[in-house]
Amino acid sequence: MADQDDYKHRSYGEIPVGTGLKPGIVVVDFQKGFTDAQYPLGGAPLVMRALENTEKLLKVARAYGVPVANCNTAYMNEREMPYWKITAVRDTFRHDHPSVELDPRIYDPDYDLFVCKKGPSIFFETDVASFFTKERVDTVIVTGCNTSGCIRATSIDAFSHRYRTLIPEDCVGDIEEQPHRDNLRDLGRRYVDVVDLQYALTYLEHWHNAKADT
Repeated sequence: MADQDDYKHRSYGEIPVGTGLKPGIVVVDFQKGFTDAQYPLGGAPLVMRALENTEKLLKVARAYGVPVANCNTAYMNEREMPYWKITAVRDTFRHDHPSVELDPRIYDPDYDLFVCKKGPSIFFETDVASFFTKERVDTVIVTGCNTSGCIRATSIDAFSHRYRTLIPEDCVGDIEEQPHRDNLRDLGRRYVDVVDLQYALTYLEHWHNAKADT
C-alpha cells in the first residue's frame, strides 16, 4: 500500500493558487430540489450548512460589488437531458417543477447573473465565463452543491478557464460527508485552494478596501 503522503512527496499541492485582482462568485444549484426537504434530494445537512454560509458570503459580496453568477439545473423534458443516473433528477428537474426554483436566501434577481445549466458545470455552454471576462474577474469563489458532482465539475472548468479558484469548504455541501471530504482533498491537491468562509470574507474585505484606496 502506498504511503498516505505519497501525493505530497510527489509535490501535489505544493503551490498555492492564491488570490488575484478581482473576485467573482459562482453559486451552483442551490435550488429548492436540494435545499427543501420535501423533495427527494433536499435538505442534506452539509448542503444546508453550505447554504447558510453562502448566504453570509453573498451579503458581503453584493455590498462590495462583487460579480455573482447563480444557476439551477432544469430541462424541458427527459429527451433534453443528459443520461442522468439519478431518478429524482429525471423526475423533478423540469422547468415547470417547483424544485428548480432557486432558494431565495441565496438569489437576488436584481443583482445576480442567472443561468440555467444543462450539465454539471456552471461554465459548460453558459455565459458565465464571458460575464466574468467583461467584469475582469480573475479569481473565482465556488459555492453550492454537490461537492462530488457539480462543484467538482465547476471547479475543474474554472481551473481550465485559467481562473484562480477558491472553494470555501463550509460553503459547499454534499449528501454524505466522505465524498465531500475526498473530493475537496483531491481538488486541493491539483486545481484549487480549499479555504473557509472566514478566509473568503477577509479576501473580499481586503479587495474592497484596496479598491477604495485607488
